[in-house]
Amino acid sequence: MEIKLKPLADRVVVKPIEQEEVSKGGIYLPDTASKEKPQEGQVIAVGPGRRLDDGTRVPMEVSEGDRVLFAKYAGTEFKDQADDKFIILSEKDLLAIIER
Repeated sequence: MEIKLKPLADRVVVKPIEQEEVSKGGIYLPDTASKEKPQEGQVIAVGPGRRLDDGTRVPMEVSEGDRVLFAKYAGTEFKDQADDKFIILSEKDLLAIIER
């Protein structure tokens, strides 16, 4: 059974991209090595945008499939039944869209 997440307001669901297991010098990093939290991820789902006081919606600046950089300790982590990790963030916690 696949879980579908539909974020509300200005929330975004991001799948974090884990760091590589090999350093730039070619050294293998074991699982026991202290790793930093990932700050890069791919947008999986986007909410409709926040509402202003007059009732109009502000459109989101990101869309599904965008690769983004987000604040290190922002958002709420979530694991689905297949143990895939996701982070639910507010749009203001996104720092940049990564273009390659």
